[in-house]
Amino acid sequence: MNSENEISTGGCLCGAVRYEIKGPLRDVVNCHCSMCQRLHGNFGPHSKARKVNISITKDDGLAWYKTSDVAQRGFCRNCGSSLFWEPFDLDATGIVAGSLDGPTGLKTIGHIFVGEKADFYTIDDELPQFHGSSNGELVNDYK
Repeated sequence: MNSENEISTGGCLCGAVRYEIKGPLRDVVNCHCSMCQRLHGNFGPHSKARKVNISITKDDGLAWYKTSDVAQRGFCRNCGSSLFWEPFDLDATGIVAGSLDGPTGLKTIGHIFVGEKADFYTIDDELPQFHGSSNGELVNDYK
């Protein structure tokens, strides 16, 4: 996790969307839900930051898709890169970890929605696993 004064950057594959995050990022949580499987081709590795700390610095392609009554997902309408998972009622946004510019210094801290995990792979680490949401139980999992 980075410090309060650090700035992290990221963006999509084609460069039409760029963003920066001021302050700390949550370490990575792998989401195994059925929506992440469809979006990412497998699980979705997400960091997270407070909404007020995220700024879009280039917006030539950002689009939002409401995936449920709980959240919307941000992606680049030009290249298709998945970028954000933004819940409507929380003050933090999930950031697709692969969209961050490296090195990030982040590490994976757990797995959520393993009850929906695809059958073609196994989780072979000793990190915490949650059948559904972690409900804020992981370190810096902002609510």
